Amino acid sequence: MSSHFIRPAASSPGLTRRALLGGSLAGLTALTLSACGGSGDDAENGAAASRTGEAAAGGTLRIARPAADAAETLDPASSLSAYEYLGALYNRLVKQDEEGQTVPDLAEDWDSDSEVLVWTFRLRSGVEFHDGAELTADDVVYTMRHILDPDVGSPQADALSTVVQAEDIHAEDDLTVRFELTTPNAEFPSLLTSYHCYIIPEGSASQIGETGIGTGPFQLESFEAAGAGRVIANENYFEGRPTLDEIEFNAIQDATARVNALLAGQVDLISQTNLDFPTAQEVQNNSGTTVARVENAQWYTIPMLYTSEQFSDPQVREAMKLAYDPETLLQTALQGEGSPGWDNPVPPHMAGWLDPVREYDPERAASLLADAGMENFSAEIVTSSYDANLTPIATAYAEQVAEAGIDLQINNVSSDSFYTEYWMQTPLMVSYFFTGRPMDQLLNQIFRSGSGYNESLWENETFDSLLDEARADTNDESRLQKYQDAQRMIVEEAPHMTPMFGDRLVGISESVINYREFAFEFDYLNIGLEA
Repeated sequence: MSSHFIRPAASSPGLTRRALLGGSLAGLTALTLSACGGSGDDAENGAAASRTGEAAAGGTLRIARPAADAAETLDPASSLSAYEYLGALYNRLVKQDEEGQTVPDLAEDWDSDSEVLVWTFRLRSGVEFHDGAELTADDVVYTMRHILDPDVGSPQADALSTVVQAEDIHAEDDLTVRFELTTPNAEFPSLLTSYHCYIIPEGSASQIGETGIGTGPFQLESFEAAGAGRVIANENYFEGRPTLDEIEFNAIQDATARVNALLAGQVDLISQTNLDFPTAQEVQNNSGTTVARVENAQWYTIPMLYTSEQFSDPQVREAMKLAYDPETLLQTALQGEGSPGWDNPVPPHMAGWLDPVREYDPERAASLLADAGMENFSAEIVTSSYDANLTPIATAYAEQVAEAGIDLQINNVSSDSFYTEYWMQTPLMVSYFFTGRPMDQLLNQIFRSGSGYNESLWENETFDSLLDEARADTNDESRLQKYQDAQRMIVEEAPHMTPMFGDRLVGISESVINYREFAFEFDYLNIGLEA
């Protein structure tokens, strides 16, 4: 194996547990929403993007989102695409704030025993579902058992089932829930911040995918899978009525059509997908629209399928990493709008991040391929217009690795089948996540053997054991070191490349107020429109 070395982050020693969880969304500790470009003039001209304050009461926010498939559901446990609806309709036990700390949502407070094996959560009183039923501990127990039900197929089940079983979640009284873990976990509450963990009413699993009954700031008026929908303000929301009267969700499959709808004033916000740099400039220069930037909010990945014949050889996988330079790829594909990843999936802003300084060596890559009997290595790399940057990344990567004798053919597939027919099924593709996961959840959910989000299908018992040891470690400093060791293993051994973290460039109307709050996990309470 070629030499890799990792430089520990300067801020690593002595971090508290809360610091370890810091930065659930890239750049949120110093979140800026400004115009494209970096000059002071640009930022001033794009001030509408960061407008905060008191929005006009009422109004309708019109959101354009990619159309999903006919299987789209409002069941949080199994939903893979209805993020905007979920944030409007539901609440979790706990959530993350902008500093990445785990903070109350439906739970007022929580604690554990000294061995971090038993966790107890106490609920707010007087919280109502949209149908008027009062939230109780039984609803929480039912929700968690629903997530853990193998027949549901929830991606979060993999993360939770490693530490707790359905029969070990109990209601102690109407407002108290107890989790008895199978293994110690000092970071257990952070696992409950996943959007799959929104709380649903007891007994509602068979209908929740269509009814959307939750405790959130909006309640469902209409929903069509892969189509349009509408939510209206929840007058009885426990944190107060939201600013807006209603939100319209418009399903627009084509990325260019979504942008055109924004430019024409037909929608107020483009959700989920990122604008490429040229399009962002067009939106910024258009009267009435602007661009909001969230730094390093998109985590771009190039997973190599561990179980495929093409990437079963570790020498081939190492060659694929050595053959490209993330700094150059970032400049070519994203015009520098982000940070190079160097194959470490932990965002560079996050406490406990390791600065991976690995080789860029196409000659060494070619030598490894020769040793593996793959001198003329050829493969297909799958991409899509689902996100505007996927194809530029695939193209730039293919051009770079050609120097090492790697011949990649780009297959640009339909966006509506990209994550249903190709993701985790094709040997090589470009993908992305939002950077909204605490470190423990990121490492366990994307890289643990058998996880539902493990894009590369990587299996490594040593890595899994390291994560288990970290979770059981109640010492902040030594637990952090274990998470850093896990990052090192990913950089050196995992069949998973992280070329870059991209800034999220979001097209919005200049009339939108408090987008900054919405940008964090679809927080709908205060976003609104100017008078």
